[in-house]
Amino acid sequence: MSSRIISPEVEGQVLDAVLRSHFPSFLRKVFSTLSPGQTFESGWAVEAMAYQIERLLSGDERRLIVNLPPRSLKSIAFSVALPAFALGLDPRLRIICVSYSIELAKKLANDFRAIVESEWYRRIFPGTRIGRFKNTETEIEFTERGYRLAVSMQGTLTGRGGNLIIIDDPIKPTDALSETMRTSVNQSYLNTLLSRLDNKATGRIVIVMQRVHVEDLTGFVLDGPEDWTVLKLPAIGLVREQIPIGHHRFHERMPGEVL
Repeated sequence: MSSRIISPEVEGQVLDAVLRSHFPSFLRKVFSTLSPGQTFESGWAVEAMAYQIERLLSGDERRLIVNLPPRSLKSIAFSVALPAFALGLDPRLRIICVSYSIELAKKLANDFRAIVESEWYRRIFPGTRIGRFKNTETEIEFTERGYRLAVSMQGTLTGRGGNLIIIDDPIKPTDALSETMRTSVNQSYLNTLLSRLDNKATGRIVIVMQRVHVEDLTGFVLDGPEDWTVLKLPAIGLVREQIPIGHHRFHERMPGEVL
């Protein structure tokens, strides 16, 4: 009986193939790049987020809401890993990433740049390269003319459009106490962001946020005419429910279960 020894080169090729095709593995690699020395704990909540992102990438979802408490890996997953993976698969994509402040938007853009400029990313996605004309704190354009554009909720988007809009924390919890601020954010979505989709039939929108008020952006869009898929994961489970974490796979969350 003989055993085959896999060479390091072949093993590396297999790992690259996994990173290129399996978003949960890609997310783990992104985390280790941005947070070296920290341990990545892939629990069912991370699997639930990754599953919804895979459905979004495949086109099975066009409108997605993810409600999570702070420090749940949501910004790394949705504002960094998702656009990096999507542009790796198709460097012509036009992605708009929105946050409540330009400072937060720039921070997430810099994290995204750290990934797409990394040696391992350039190796697994050789066709996705930053171009010569747009490489700023807020906009990174690729040679195939796709881009990741970072703006605040009140930022200017005149003449700009996208295939995918990612709205990550559209309002600060303290600002959500103000009716004026809530209305401003909701109207910015309705009057500005919604009109920025290149194709209203196929364009995708993701809203990722902590619930901060019944009339926040999540509440506002759910009261509207569009159908949204909602992944709602409060810090402590309130009811017994089945959380999708993969194709025909579920996590049964019980009341009192901590996220």
